[in-house]
Amino acid sequence: MSSFLRLQKRLSRLGIHTTYDHAVYRFHRASDGAHAQLLLPEALPLEEKAVLQLLDFAAVHLPEHPGKVLSARATPDFHPGSIAPVGSIVATSADMVIPAAIGTDINCGMRLIATGLQMKQLLPHVASLKQVLKALLLEDQRDLPVTPQAMWALFDQGLDAWLAALPAAGLWQHADRARMQAELAHILDADKIQADSRYAPEAFFEQRAILRPASLGTVGSGNHFVEIQVVDEILQRHWAYASGLKLGEVVIMVHTGSRDVGFYVGQRWQDKAKAAWPATEKYPTSGLFALAGSSAAEYLLAMGGAARYAWANRISITELVRAGLRQVLGSDHSRVVVDVSHNVVLQEQGMNIHRKGATPAHAGKLALIPGSMGDYSFVVAGLGHPDWLWSCSHGAGRSVRRQAMRQHNASEHNGLPFECITLKPERLREEAPQAYKAVKPVIAAQQAAGLLEPVARLKPWFTFKA
Repeated sequence: MSSFLRLQKRLSRLGIHTTYDHAVYRFHRASDGAHAQLLLPEALPLEEKAVLQLLDFAAVHLPEHPGKVLSARATPDFHPGSIAPVGSIVATSADMVIPAAIGTDINCGMRLIATGLQMKQLLPHVASLKQVLKALLLEDQRDLPVTPQAMWALFDQGLDAWLAALPAAGLWQHADRARMQAELAHILDADKIQADSRYAPEAFFEQRAILRPASLGTVGSGNHFVEIQVVDEILQRHWAYASGLKLGEVVIMVHTGSRDVGFYVGQRWQDKAKAAWPATEKYPTSGLFALAGSSAAEYLLAMGGAARYAWANRISITELVRAGLRQVLGSDHSRVVVDVSHNVVLQEQGMNIHRKGATPAHAGKLALIPGSMGDYSFVVAGLGHPDWLWSCSHGAGRSVRRQAMRQHNASEHNGLPFECITLKPERLREEAPQAYKAVKPVIAAQQAAGLLEPVARLKPWFTFKA
């Protein structure tokens, strides 16, 4: 019996009708009418828990309110999450949001920095560069002062106002402010986000001349990383030329989010959604709660503050890397190629589109899809496929959970060579390459379905994990 037939049989016992055609699973649950689609080659693993999580989100509603889920989709990096499945996209009506569909890692996203250097130019300096970046990224040897005024500017006005208000001290003293301002244009969808300092942590506004937020400029744990890569193959010359990527160029991929600010906002608003449930109604069996009307609008402002902090965090990490390049090489001519989010609600096409571990893939816009640290990563161009909610995957997706990976030997790996620089040995097991799906079929399935066009393939060189 094929894996699909076994899955179909198991789900049927739960009242879920399942079909599979041209790499697309279609699920329908009779009990609540929930339905969803998943793009996934049959050769890649699929867990029943992830399907149930996706259908639970597709079924979210509010008593006596017209707001509802309009569409639920999932990309090939699909796997179970703590609440929401990773690799899922849920579109709701414009006046409804589901805070748990984003969770606490708000605006976790990817940034790609091109160094303008060929690998052979860095090789003589690589040992020094590893040492310097390890100190800056992992050993807390960073100096990132901000002021309360800068944080008010970030939440109430935006990234440009935050940059303008940063003090001329610490890391910012030698940063190229004009370049930083110009690079804001490479942050996708920042213009769709609004925020308000009323919903930000009060600690940012203490009446002190200088603040040093503990999480600013930090990578974070889990699957977050800073990886030094090399452009291994150009797959679409027009897009590669337009983005300035060159064969053999060293690039740096940053994967991190809003850290403690996202946790603060995400947890508070999941609790608010639960507390707002009508006292006369039973809690939904899924434990999932939505917000509507003015409460939904407030959530979007709170989420927007965390999203802006995530962008500020990636900007800070960029400048730490640049400081390291200057220290080792004496100069830095790097530039940001793109910064794209994958844990955020964006108002598009008259809907609220929730992407949990999924990336916007609008026509003519770049996206980043990393593999594991022992597999290739890809720069892709979105094709804007409406059936898949203008989205693509945010990575290859886990195939083995972290708990199970703690029993594995990280050296047992058949993919590309990899080097992980970390202060925590458990990261070598939890995030080992065999914990993830192969990225090639994930990319191929989305290309065949018309979600994206691969632009460049990036080969890992060495990876920093906190």
